[in-house]
Amino acid sequence: MNHTPVEGFSKLSKEQKIDWLLQEYLNNNEDYKKVLEQYWNEDAALQKLHDEFSENTISNFYMPYGIAPNFLIDGKLLALPMAVEESSVVAAASKSAKFWLNKGGFKTTIINTEKLGHTHFILNVEPHKVLHFFNFKLKKKLFEATEAITKNMRNRGGGILNIKLIDKTADLENYFQLKASFDTVDSMGANFINSCLEQFGKTLKEEVSKNDEFTEEEKNSLQIVMNILSNYTPHCIVRAEVSCKIEDLKDDSGISNEEFAWKFKQAVTIAEIEPYRATTHNKGVMNGVDAVVIATGNDFRATEACAHAFAAKTGTYKSLTHCTIDNGIFRFWIDLPISVGVVGGLTNLHPLVKFSLSLLGKPSAQELMSILAVSGLAQNFAALRSLVTTGIQKGHMKMHLLNILNQMGATEDEKAHFVNYFKDKTVSHHEVIDEFNKMRNQ
Repeated sequence: MNHTPVEGFSKLSKEQKIDWLLQEYLNNNEDYKKVLEQYWNEDAALQKLHDEFSENTISNFYMPYGIAPNFLIDGKLLALPMAVEESSVVAAASKSAKFWLNKGGFKTTIINTEKLGHTHFILNVEPHKVLHFFNFKLKKKLFEATEAITKNMRNRGGGILNIKLIDKTADLENYFQLKASFDTVDSMGANFINSCLEQFGKTLKEEVSKNDEFTEEEKNSLQIVMNILSNYTPHCIVRAEVSCKIEDLKDDSGISNEEFAWKFKQAVTIAEIEPYRATTHNKGVMNGVDAVVIATGNDFRATEACAHAFAAKTGTYKSLTHCTIDNGIFRFWIDLPISVGVVGGLTNLHPLVKFSLSLLGKPSAQELMSILAVSGLAQNFAALRSLVTTGIQKGHMKMHLLNILNQMGATEDEKAHFVNYFKDKTVSHHEVIDEFNKMRNQ
């Protein structure tokens, strides 16, 4: 079927957008319209609020919002909100929280909170002349030109920390950067950083045009390519860790504490040296991180991009978590680079985001960094604990069982039967189907 391009789609009402989609792509099937409408909120004002979070909205896409209790973090007992659709993530986090609850819980340390942004520019001038211009003329002007933008942030204890000139001409002809570091306190700070950087670009252009040490040809060679923050923040980093005596590990899988600790450490070491394993290993970490990031109204794409770039900082993709066994002490930790905020964005708009932050005791951005690192560490601990003992499928598929049964249209009585049937068995998709068909045939 050939489809027709649409003009002015964004100007159509929600109903008109849906009618156009039905006509153009869905054979005017009214059932699809009912699906979209059943996810509209009955509260018109609340629905309008959600509609205005994004563009061209036609409905809401629901995601389960769960709670992982019993997290003892730096002496505070918290229940973590988690927005995630994958089976077993909330259960695994909860299990880890309970495991470490009577072993001192999770300890965290904020290592740094520095965020970065760049003005990328092309200038056909010898690098030593550009450096002299930056040090003796430009740098001071950049701070002065952004004073109005940074005033409120400076009053809250943040602002521009430093500005450096980076010579990248060895990688790309005539390419330089203004690399700026920022402290954005409790906000994620994207808009603040980008506003500062765009002013950098304007000031750079003005100062180059006035610089007596550059020829007219050199001045005319300036091209501001872009001014943009970086989502790679290797110096905005938090550490979360757990530790205990090996004799206190007390895993209930049937293997000794010593064997459990040894196998666990081997599993982490494998993820530190084998990128194929590290990718899945870190995906599990981010299961825990992203679920809380989404629940608190932050940008999970940014946290993902930063974490994976950090995992590859040595040139080889490696585990985000680490493990040691020294003098009978088992220690497991993560150093997680992450930039999040508790003011701005959706934090003051989305009702469930406001609920999440209240549930967490209205944390500062640094406290939220700690919570997110703990969530990732807990998720990874749960996954590795299963992998080196019973295997990952026993717990995961048991959580996935209801998804399979719902797909097959099982009744509540049938679901109860299957939960009991698989109480002492590992769930497999084909066995669920075989048993279900036997039951229906009988």
